[in-house]
Amino acid sequence: MNIKKHIPNIITLLNLFCGCIAIIFVSEDDFEMAFFFVCLGIFLDFFDGFFARLFKVSSPLGLQLDSLADMVTSGVVPGYVMYSLLKMSQNPASTDVIIPYLGFIIALGSCYRLANFNIDTRQTDSFIGLPTPANALFILSLPLVLKYSDSLVVFEILSNQWVLLIITLFSAYIMNAEIPLFSLKIKDFTFKKNTLQIIFLTLSILLLGFFQYLGIPLIIITYVLLSVVNNKFLKK
Repeated sequence: MNIKKHIPNIITLLNLFCGCIAIIFVSEDDFEMAFFFVCLGIFLDFFDGFFARLFKVSSPLGLQLDSLADMVTSGVVPGYVMYSLLKMSQNPASTDVIIPYLGFIIALGSCYRLANFNIDTRQTDSFIGLPTPANALFILSLPLVLKYSDSLVVFEILSNQWVLLIITLFSAYIMNAEIPLFSLKIKDFTFKKNTLQIIFLTLSILLLGFFQYLGIPLIIITYVLLSVVNNKFLKK
């Protein structure tokens, strides 16, 4: 029995397990623990592919398992979080029970992206559209920003259901948009070939240092904006 070939799939299933636990914490409004388990799941998601390449045991089964696990951890969980945020943003006397369920549009957008990613041969070294793990981190950081931010403006913005609906729709769009995003992989240690990655890493550290949880969505936005600017320069 070749144990090596099963290691990447076990790691993938652990990613799925983290997603299942995160769902339970979201149902209990414990967004910090949900955020922690999604981060752990994303960490495992990186290493299943790493070990598959290391042991040379990549397989179609592993590819499908990876997408199915991501669908829960980076699709259903953020959709559930947005559902919870929309529900909390409503007036207690509100009779509009439909709006919170629109948060699951994020799960639908994630599902479409993951299915498309499996058949899109253009996304081997970089991404087209925002990856589901990055989108999940963006959405799961929002309730933490609400909880820990001292800014009344930030609180008012993220407590507004129409703002949350716009974020929901934009989230589903940006995951499937035909926007090339630069690769975060550093293939060698020369500054010239990794200028963009180093700039992004530096900005990410600064944003986290200055803004804490608010830095997470700002990092994702910075990643998209840097990619758009980089695409403009490449065209020129």
